[in-house]
Amino acid sequence: MNQRIPLRRTTVLAAVVIMFAVTATMVAQTQKVEGLIKARSGSEMVVQTKNNTDLVVILTDSTDVAQLQGMLKARNKQMSMAALIPGLAVQVEGTSNAQNQLVATKVRFKGNDLEQAQSMEAAMHETKLTNQQQQEELAKQNAELQAHKEALQAQQAQINANKAAINEAVAKFGQLDDYYIFDEVTVYFGNGKTTVDPKYVPQLTELAQKAAKINGYMIEVKGYASSSGSTAINQKLSVDRANNVTTILLQQGKIPLTRMLAPGAMGESEQVSNSKNSDSEAENRRVVVRVLQNKAIAGI
Repeated sequence: MNQRIPLRRTTVLAAVVIMFAVTATMVAQTQKVEGLIKARSGSEMVVQTKNNTDLVVILTDSTDVAQLQGMLKARNKQMSMAALIPGLAVQVEGTSNAQNQLVATKVRFKGNDLEQAQSMEAAMHETKLTNQQQQEELAKQNAELQAHKEALQAQQAQINANKAAINEAVAKFGQLDDYYIFDEVTVYFGNGKTTVDPKYVPQLTELAQKAAKINGYMIEVKGYASSSGSTAINQKLSVDRANNVTTILLQQGKIPLTRMLAPGAMGESEQVSNSKNSDSEAENRRVVVRVLQNKAIAGI
């Protein structure tokens, strides 16, 4: 009987030792940290501690989240985990897991800290929206600049083509020194107009009749435009005007195609006057039709 008493004492003592060891281990694993929430994604948040290290904190359904209230911050107001936003200063208590993450059992924060964090988050959101709008506006401006650049390139290509056409026409008609000018008619057009006024039709048909009496005659048609507006538009106006006058000469004046020189589109070249008044502009919107005879045919 006396031998069993020491054995029981030994068993109780061993149990007490084991309990203290387990308690010490649990205490060693429990951590309390203070810091600033740096990022939050679902159940995970990164807390920047006071020694500037980033600690991953795991939130669970049993994590106790509360706001400290009262002058002594002794009262706790239960809060939703939605209050745990970046920029909020927090006190976290929990245990470490195998990944060295802190599994939070408690999270505490002050009311004024939450207000500051919310203001900071609102400011960051506004800044993000502003930056996004600026990026969108910059992208829009870049697209417009690119479109404008392409339009300028296309316009320059058209201008170069017009210059080439004008130079060709000038060169062609510059070789007419070998011809006499027997008669001519000038047809004027309204601003931006290419249709021939009916009042010029009798003059053109009369010119065609006079030409028919001249041995070896040729008909020269040169269209012009004023300098108002774009060069490309004015070049096209001179083309259409010359073609419309040529059509009347062919169809109503009965001029054979073999007697017609190719219509010349002179665009803004050979302006009658560089003045921008209405009279000068009207004089520049014209088609000049001439009856020519080769000097060699004339025998001179």
